Amino acid sequence: MPNLKTRFGQRLRVLRKQAGLTQEQLAEATGLTIESISNIERGLFGPKFDNLEKISNVLGIEVKELFEFDLNP
Repeated sequence: MPNLKTRFGQRLRVLRKQAGLTQEQLAEATGLTIESISNIERGLFGPKFDNLEKISNVLGIEVKELFEFDLNP
């Protein structure tokens, strides 16, 4: 079973693609690096609270929507 960071990253990837954004575009809009976005999406790192807000603002969603995935598949 994938861990929380992996599931979060998968969810972020889906939401980013639904918004029609590349990793580069999301990085630029949030002030993060492309490497940071990639690492989050691959589940290597979890985002800081400040970055959660930036990401959700760019995606036009509430922060809680980033965590709307099944914890027990």
